[in-house]
Amino acid sequence: MKPIRISGGLAFAILIIISLLSGTTLGWLHLNNAPQTYFPQNAPAVQFENALREDFPTDEVLIALFEGDDLFSDDFLVPFRRLTQQLQALPLVDRVLTVTTVEQIRGTEDGFGVEPLLSEATMASLEPAERRARVLDDRFAPGLLTTEQGDALALILRPEPLDGSLQRLALETGLLEAVAEQELTDKLIALAGQVVLDVAQLRAMLHDTMIFVPGTLGIGLLLIWLMFRRLLAVVISALTISAVVHFSLALLIIAGKPYTLISAILPPLMSALTIAMLIHWFNALTLADRHGLSGAERIDWAYQRIARPTLFAALTTAAGLASLGFSPIQPIAAFGLVAAGGLLMQCAISLLLIPALLLQWDHAPWARGSASVRWLDRPVRALRNLGLRRAGWVVGLTLALMALGLPFISQIQVETDLLRFFKSQAPISQATDHIQERLTGVTTLEIVFDAPERDALKSPEHLRRIAELQSWLNNHPAVTRTLSLVDLIEEMHWGFHAEDPAYRMLPDNRALIAQYLLIYDGDDLYELVNRDFTRTRLTLNLSLHGARALNEFIGEMNAWLADREMGELQVTAAGFGRLFADQEQLTIDGQIRSLAVAIGLIALLMLLMWRSLADTALTMIPNLAPALLIFIIMGLFGIWLDMATAMIASVTVGIAVDDTVHLFHAYRRRRRSGRSVVWSLARAYRQAGRALTATTLILCAQFLLLTTSSFVPTIQFGLLTAIGLLAALLFDLLFLPALLVVLSRPARKRRAEVPIPT
Repeated sequence: MKPIRISGGLAFAILIIISLLSGTTLGWLHLNNAPQTYFPQNAPAVQFENALREDFPTDEVLIALFEGDDLFSDDFLVPFRRLTQQLQALPLVDRVLTVTTVEQIRGTEDGFGVEPLLSEATMASLEPAERRARVLDDRFAPGLLTTEQGDALALILRPEPLDGSLQRLALETGLLEAVAEQELTDKLIALAGQVVLDVAQLRAMLHDTMIFVPGTLGIGLLLIWLMFRRLLAVVISALTISAVVHFSLALLIIAGKPYTLISAILPPLMSALTIAMLIHWFNALTLADRHGLSGAERIDWAYQRIARPTLFAALTTAAGLASLGFSPIQPIAAFGLVAAGGLLMQCAISLLLIPALLLQWDHAPWARGSASVRWLDRPVRALRNLGLRRAGWVVGLTLALMALGLPFISQIQVETDLLRFFKSQAPISQATDHIQERLTGVTTLEIVFDAPERDALKSPEHLRRIAELQSWLNNHPAVTRTLSLVDLIEEMHWGFHAEDPAYRMLPDNRALIAQYLLIYDGDDLYELVNRDFTRTRLTLNLSLHGARALNEFIGEMNAWLADREMGELQVTAAGFGRLFADQEQLTIDGQIRSLAVAIGLIALLMLLMWRSLADTALTMIPNLAPALLIFIIMGLFGIWLDMATAMIASVTVGIAVDDTVHLFHAYRRRRRSGRSVVWSLARAYRQAGRALTATTLILCAQFLLLTTSSFVPTIQFGLLTAIGLLAALLFDLLFLPALLVVLSRPARKRRAEVPIPT
């Protein structure tokens, strides 16, 4: 095989054009890590959620907690009231709930009335101690808007439907600016809720991008220089990485996919994979130089040895990444498909443009610069020799160790906990813990009741069934607060009867209930029931965070409902908590699908390359084993299978196969020329061993850079991928030659037993 001859100037121009044209699209990069981006829009729970929001406002909130000794004095409540009014005027805000705005039902001479808990007139007529007592005496405020002791007040901001993380960032920024303007910053202790959590993830994503992109590029270029001491190698690497990374991000933008914490891994991954590909190129040039070749002969010699394995390595890695496209979690699917597209562009540059650049400008020797990394030959040679000389022991011990580790795989827990994604000392973790200790759980869940006909939810029978479920929920240790239509009707009944505690109950008279609902003139009612009275929701605050715990809670509730007669009512769990709980099954489905597809596609490509079922099966072993090892480590150390770690197996298998392809291709070429197994292995490792060791070390260094992230799944992704690649290297350098020797023994024995003709 020889490269297509084009001029170096044209190749350089094409490379620059790819980089610049792709780079111009970066202005349209949509930063959005909102939870909604992770939910498949065709999922039944998502479709139910969308229909639910046509009747009711979102359950997404931002909670601000203020603490101090003078919270009920004019010095605090007056600016606090102004703060509430200022925030309510913001275009992204739907409603602000505080003790000055939340509705309270009170008895009147002719029935009941609805008014703010602490209206301006009420505040003027009460002393601070009386205001505090009024708030603490309210049925709903303690635990939601104030602590049980009244030494902290909460502001709950409910946004309009938001379009992405940047709007959530604008909302949080607007709140902080308004707090500062009202000179209440010293009282603001904590921010929490879904809005704040999304903003924290956005900041983590931007932080990671600012570190990982230059970091991986710098590490890669430095190691290229240290290995080959050629400025040309550094320049070609920089141009190729720029083109591949920009092209990959352009694919993400053209596909209309957002830039998330998952896709933030894309630039460092593509940079690392490109460096790995280039090392094989430059190593082949070094070997050609040692053979006394130069100019076009040197380039052609190197091309013949790397073209086919580079093509199939790119295809197999792309297959492993593209398999993530079968994940139902959209950012994972987008990441896999875009990365696969970037790998194909990388392959095209490697096989079509780099030979032309080298032909135009490569006139200096390569072998001289490789002396600085000759130390890599020693561990390669030592591992190879161990595999060749103790083949049976290596194979047997490896298989035994893997078998001992298999039981740990069953201990892997599938979990997605957005708060546990941050370290315990992170501000968002500490703020959330503080708010949950002082007020209420920040995880929301909605229980939706659907009735078959108009005004059905005015029926005492239906309302009693809702009340029974609410009573069970209130006694559940994970539930910190509930609110339903029943609560409002009970308050109306209480207020109508001169606030007599004996009447704080659900009336058993449909006509009376209908009358109460008719004369109610507040805003809270239709946030809990639609105007046809065919759908109502019971809102919950939970102290749970993980998808697994939420699923267990929903399962307990469904089991309780199964033993009860709910009549015509249909009961459905909904809201953010339900969507988040579904992540558990989505993660499992995505892992199974993507890994199965990755293995199938890579095996098919191997079969096309080797044209042998035996060789295909043989080369799949050292690439599947690292993925198996990663699962063993996850089970052993209690690392969750979550949105980030669910990608590791497919990514590792896809990357690890590159070195196996280069190594086995060199081995087969010698075997087909009639050389022995041992001689072919020795020469193949001498040709490709240094390159595959160097590429693995560089990839590991670049993946380990991800451990500097503040986002735990990114840390785990980087660490486990590096471990998987190191394991793949050991399997290639130690296990594979041992396995080849063991498998060749029967054939050698049969040849030895053939009688020599006389």
